Amino acid sequence: MGLIMSCFSEQASEAAGGNTKRRRHPPPPPGASRRRGSVRLRDDEAAAIQELAQAAAAAIIQQQQQNGGSALAPPFDRSTSLRYQKKQSGTGGDLPRSMSTRPRLAGEPLVQPQQLLTQDVKADELETNIIVLVHGGGFGAWCWYKSISLLEDSGFKVNAIDLAGSGVNSSDTNAITSLSEYVKPLTTFLESLTEHQKVILVGHDFGGACISHAMEMFPKKVAKAVFVSAAMLTSGRSTLDLFSEQADANGLLHSAQKFVYSNGKDQPPTAISLDKALIKELLFNQSPSKDVSLASVSMRPIPFAPVLEKLSLTEENYGSVRRFYIETTEDNTIPLSSQQKMCELSPPEKVFRLKSSDHSPFFSKPQALHKLLVEIAKMPPLANP
Repeated sequence: MGLIMSCFSEQASEAAGGNTKRRRHPPPPPGASRRRGSVRLRDDEAAAIQELAQAAAAAIIQQQQQNGGSALAPPFDRSTSLRYQKKQSGTGGDLPRSMSTRPRLAGEPLVQPQQLLTQDVKADELETNIIVLVHGGGFGAWCWYKSISLLEDSGFKVNAIDLAGSGVNSSDTNAITSLSEYVKPLTTFLESLTEHQKVILVGHDFGGACISHAMEMFPKKVAKAVFVSAAMLTSGRSTLDLFSEQADANGLLHSAQKFVYSNGKDQPPTAISLDKALIKELLFNQSPSKDVSLASVSMRPIPFAPVLEKLSLTEENYGSVRRFYIETTEDNTIPLSSQQKMCELSPPEKVFRLKSSDHSPFFSKPQALHKLLVEIAKMPPLANP
């Protein structure tokens, strides 16, 4: 979402016309493709990514058919994201839980997700065991597939939302004209909860503004809110305001964005797309290559109007929800300094830090992110004053 910063100057308009001066990239490592921006996959890697995408689409289509065509999935029956299924060909077992290609160090123990210290989590000891994952700009529910697997293995009920025009949501990105329209899948889901059900909202990137909007609308249904390298805004500010103050020293954000003018060049932009040659450095500089490949074929343009909209937040509603922030130290999209400034302007209850994480910790640090989410979920309710 930080890519929208480049629209704050006249040079951004020139970038929209294709005159952006690209930065020089370092030479590729030995054995890597020399074609800039291309991701070369072996046949088995490409097949695995295709199978993941097909599994996600099939699962959500089945949900919609079971609901009479409704876009809203039944609460908690399954996550609206990638789910692993056994291979039907008989030539292999389950897909691996981790997509990481980093070799295991000699002294590093082989740890299965089920062996993380979350096995002792008991639903009746938690304020709520329902976690709702909200993706950032350009992403979709698919980006949470590692977190969903880990959380569900630990006994949580997880729902990953596809916001309007994102993931498999069929809305036209260019036709989205407000933040409330963009977050409608999330607010519809919260509206469907029973009177006594509460959730933990987790927002990434622009998803931070989205969960803030939902907190203002449904404060009694949100037990905790977790901002993961996300836009945590104060009232009267927009995501555009946030990124206008963010220094882009290396020009990466400016180079990565491409404006979409579906209403004509004489009208404001309707969406922003990302240069796929730059997304690894911008969003996934510490992430496994397979996850970068999955993102390169799954990301969609970001609707422009919602990022311009100023939030209206009250202390009675938004301010009554417990907030937590997770910082990412190697973030090229929202630098650590910008994250810290947001926490200074509107201090959350507690700030956590993921070392060596890029802007997408659900890819680069999934187990460390999981541990923090469980730690937050296990915090008991605050005593009434």
